Amino acid sequence: MSLSIQELLKNKGIKVKETHLDILEARWKGIQTLRGDLEHVKIDDADIGVRNIPGGDHIE
Repeated sequence: MSLSIQELLKNKGIKVKETHLDILEARWKGIQTLRGDLEHVKIDDADIGVRNIPGGDHIE
């Protein structure tokens, strides 16, 4: 059974505004869908990299 984002954040002691919960829940469900079932996937095939570049998405 997977926890909702609200339950996960509450368990970590993170307080979130009620107005943000719908947005966070939608994003969390999207992430869970993208993650899928990785139980039988080779670890090299499961790597995901995310970079946050402050000031924009350009790469120098």
